Amino acid sequence: MENLKSFKRLFNVGTTLTGIGLRVGAQEYLGLTTDEDAYAKKLRQTFGELKGPFMKMVQFLATVPDALPPEFAAEFMTLQSNAPSMGENFVRRRLAGELGQNWKDVFRDFSLKASNAASLGQIHKAVSLGGEDLAVKLQYPDMESVIRTDLKQLDMVLSIYRSFNKSIDTQDIAEEIRERLYEELDYGLEAKNLEEFRKIFEHQLDFVIVPKVYLELSTRRLLTMEWISGRSILDCAHEESDFRNELGKKLFLSWYWPLYRYGILHGDPHPGNYLVLSNGQICILDFGCVRRFDQRFLEAVVDLYIAIRDNKPELAVDAYGRWGFNNTNKELIEVLNEWAKLLYEPLIDNKKRPIQDVNGGKKGWEVAKKVHKRLHELGGVKPPREFVFMDRAAVGIGSVLMRLGAEQNWHKLFEEIIDDMQIKKAQ
Repeated sequence: MENLKSFKRLFNVGTTLTGIGLRVGAQEYLGLTTDEDAYAKKLRQTFGELKGPFMKMVQFLATVPDALPPEFAAEFMTLQSNAPSMGENFVRRRLAGELGQNWKDVFRDFSLKASNAASLGQIHKAVSLGGEDLAVKLQYPDMESVIRTDLKQLDMVLSIYRSFNKSIDTQDIAEEIRERLYEELDYGLEAKNLEEFRKIFEHQLDFVIVPKVYLELSTRRLLTMEWISGRSILDCAHEESDFRNELGKKLFLSWYWPLYRYGILHGDPHPGNYLVLSNGQICILDFGCVRRFDQRFLEAVVDLYIAIRDNKPELAVDAYGRWGFNNTNKELIEVLNEWAKLLYEPLIDNKKRPIQDVNGGKKGWEVAKKVHKRLHELGGVKPPREFVFMDRAAVGIGSVLMRLGAEQNWHKLFEEIIDDMQIKKAQ
């Protein structure tokens, strides 16, 4: 039965990817126009029904400039919050498998209807025997076999990218995604991540909260946390500017502070993973995708920022080398600097501003396409593994701040974070 399901999934994914390849080929090579908006919506529906890690792979590709047509990227970025949930019979079987046949006895109440559904699992609201409101994250069944199947398709996804753009060597991208996906399956690891981030915020940024974990009601495939009520971050997009600006500052610090002060990255800053509480605090959800970095790598990231800020080309060359960009030359460094200027622009511009200026998205897309074209002409570049999820997450948090319309002096905030930077451990 498992082999049959794997084959069916393999067929569905392969058919869908073939469709993408044909559409991209028609657009790139033959100059044919197609109804990209309608086709992208159909693909999003297909991927949403597939669920699982493949959806996350597609989300990742949506953040790589020029990897997919803009219409595809826009649709695929919405996948996580739109994945259809599983039925009540499934929930009963999964709970019995994780907590035993008497699982009802450990809850005062449990809603069999999912309140939220995502790529690897879904959230149910429950009440503990002590009366606390709970959020129970239940993983979909057979996810390890699903990952094995989907990883077989990863090379196909990347080959579509390589077929019309040789600018990025994707060899390490596949391995990085593979490791992170298998980590996300382990809810015991996510529980540890939650505790680590909770301590960081508790000690340093008390306006950020992380749900408490109930280990006695958790397993490797089921994670029980406190239920925290709040509104979606995007529901605040029409609030007064002062409120939005302050909220943007909190979001910025909640992402950048743990990264540069503790070497730990929340790798999935999707809008659905942020709640705004009535007292002005923000709550961060979903710590399955977490990436850790050593001090040497982060110092290189900061040195590249300083090199761009202060126009120090020799420091830039050294920083790229410590990042892990190998076999670079003068021309390649010049092209990479164009990319770096785009990446660091909001952090270098010493004034109050949105995270992206008016028409910044169009400008960014044009610069990215130009950079990719030149990289292709120069034989391409192989990004270091550490770059993969840092870039994805940076795009994610920037997108949330942009949609919120928040303005801050991001330069000053960032400079305060990296001042005398030294990686610490949460106590």
